[in-house]
Amino acid sequence: MTVDIPVVELSGSGDKLPVIGFGSGTKWRIAKATGETKDQYIDELAEQITNAIDAGFTHIDAAEAYKTHQEVGAGIRKSGVARDKIFLTDKYTPWSWAWRKGTGPLGSLELSLKLMELDYVDLYLIHVPNITPENAGIDLKEAWRQMEVILERKLARNIGVSNFDVESLEYIKKIGKYQPVVNQIEFNAYMQQQSPGILKYCRDNNIVVEGYSPLAPITKGRPGPLDTVLSTIAAKYHKSEMQILLRWVIQNGIVAVTTSGNVDRIKESLDIFDFELSKEDFTQITKLGQEKKFRGFFEDRYSQFDSILYDDL
Repeated sequence: MTVDIPVVELSGSGDKLPVIGFGSGTKWRIAKATGETKDQYIDELAEQITNAIDAGFTHIDAAEAYKTHQEVGAGIRKSGVARDKIFLTDKYTPWSWAWRKGTGPLGSLELSLKLMELDYVDLYLIHVPNITPENAGIDLKEAWRQMEVILERKLARNIGVSNFDVESLEYIKKIGKYQPVVNQIEFNAYMQQQSPGILKYCRDNNIVVEGYSPLAPITKGRPGPLDTVLSTIAAKYHKSEMQILLRWVIQNGIVAVTTSGNVDRIKESLDIFDFELSKEDFTQITKLGQEKKFRGFFEDRYSQFDSILYDDL
């Protein structure tokens, strides 16, 4: 299936990043704990990746933390779509040090590529900024040095970060030869800024923001102030609440990363480019969303800033 998905251009390479991506993360880790055998699990997730590509997704999001590289690679191959037509993101996970004594981003990506049976990824990210010799065997300076080696060796066409705040990005700016082109953070109507000033900083520094957990207001955040208005707005546009939330994220200039194990929902999540939220509806979702802050991730690191998150929005 062909879907005309808008793209954003990444600084440096000029590569085109689709504004919606399909994730292979938490949902699949949970499924692994249900007692399925490894072979059953590989087949299941590989099928979902293939289904996503068949539905029109060309942006696939993976990570070392998800432990699903084998499945992602199998799904891409099974789709029959040429590698250069897929934008593949992967992430280095510092806590891989705990389970395999990983040597940093370079060793992690080399292993990931081997498991996926691929030669390169389009975008490689550092998953979190808190990298220390105690939790990762290296520090952030060494991690970014390895990221630059990855870029120069063309194991990744682009490099970036995830869950980074302004302070961490400023550190990379000070020590780096190359700068991150993407920062993937938690973003949805109930979490409109993961850390203080991060959206403005990224926009001012040509860093594309990707948002994971875009559907939290309906998947994890109920009850909440958006419950009634979402159904009303969805009916107005003849769309689902899921589609309204994804459209709202994209109209914020954020790349949405979503996932589903349901083929119909996978297709539904791509049917969002034939309409646009009016200024009134967009603003209503924004204002009501700010009445509740829901963090699904990194609460220990960033919840201390909740009272000032929206001061610069």
